[in-house]
Amino acid sequence: MNTESRPTEDGASAPTGSETPQDQIPPEHTPAGQTLPEQAPPEQIRAETVRRLERSMGVLGTAAVSRMEEKLGWFRRMSAQDRSWIGLVAQSGVAAFVDWFRNPERGRPAITVEVFGTAPRELTRSVSLQQTVDMIRVVIDVVESQVDDLAAPGGAQQLREAMLRYTREVAFSSAKVYARAAEARGAWDARLEALIVDALLHGDQVEGLQTWGSALGWSHTPVIAVAGDLGDEGGNKVLDDLRSAARRLGYDVLAGMQGRRVVVVIGVGDRYPAEELPAAAAEPLAGLFGSGPVVVGPAVPDLHAAGTSVRAAVSGLRAAVAWPDAPRPVLADDLLPERALEGDTEARQQLVTEVYLPLQGAGSPLLDTLSVYLEHASSLEATARMLFVHPNTVRYRLSRISELTGHIPSDGRGSFVLRVAVALGRLSETRGG
Repeated sequence: MNTESRPTEDGASAPTGSETPQDQIPPEHTPAGQTLPEQAPPEQIRAETVRRLERSMGVLGTAAVSRMEEKLGWFRRMSAQDRSWIGLVAQSGVAAFVDWFRNPERGRPAITVEVFGTAPRELTRSVSLQQTVDMIRVVIDVVESQVDDLAAPGGAQQLREAMLRYTREVAFSSAKVYARAAEARGAWDARLEALIVDALLHGDQVEGLQTWGSALGWSHTPVIAVAGDLGDEGGNKVLDDLRSAARRLGYDVLAGMQGRRVVVVIGVGDRYPAEELPAAAAEPLAGLFGSGPVVVGPAVPDLHAAGTSVRAAVSGLRAAVAWPDAPRPVLADDLLPERALEGDTEARQQLVTEVYLPLQGAGSPLLDTLSVYLEHASSLEATARMLFVHPNTVRYRLSRISELTGHIPSDGRGSFVLRVAVALGRLSETRGG
């Protein structure tokens, strides 16, 4: 075989460049398109693969975005700005992979910083975790489909193994990004819920109340409040259990803890008839509170009016100790006499308005009959003798009292409510209103 030689500076001869053995060329000087020998060292194969990847980074990123537009309907429906951010994340992912593949001794790649750090935090609200998984899968498919062209001869397996390890790190880092965002959002939501419940309880007129509710996804009306004690469980566990149970029932929910007291505000929608609403909506949640009474406030039309229900429920919880045999849950309106005795001004006013004033408006015979009947131990005959009327007249008047007030004078609980209401009504008259 002919071997051409050229003289060297000391007069010796050396083979021409076309005869230089391939494995003597340093990896960093391997010309583009030149093949490596089959027995090249792994480091040399890796270096050649890195060069090929670097030349293809732009093409890979563009191909990944094009494939996402083709395969992912949600990506096509996104705004141009969000699509551009996702494209940037894809490009960053390819670039970070090449940089990590070049220096395998670095250990685990810093995916969260190098890849997801390029996108704004708001992108986690536009792209769900499931969509992120779909996006990663598309990028992986694009790169895997070109492994044979991207890898240096003998380096395909090396590149595939590196991709598997890298994509595993991407998957874990994606989960971490969304977990942190969910944790931050959950902590913020919990603080915002506690703030709203506190504002409702204290009657603060917060202009942004509806806006805050919208930020928490509040949409269902009417609204009721439920109050109970914490019990032996940890506060966070009770709140989490109440939120989970309410959401499974389809309610909107706000929950706050005030010392040992737990207050839950729920938007229940139209799933219950109006007459069944408060008790039926609260019944599935009552068992999640600690031992002791659970009090349900009245239904109100929207979140802005929920303060009335919250205050009634909390007032009822304080006063429920005076009625040991109260049902669980018990309506705050069923605790009106206890709340009034405990000092609740709203309960006093409600008793006067709903019980005393209707009796007063119906004429003095009803009020007189009720007073005498209560004073004489609910005896028809004694009442009839005191009023000089027939017992049937007393029966008729007692029936009218039940129709007007909703409370039965002959019932133990009903007579107690009526007695307190009449006393409060007469006291309000002496005060001039």
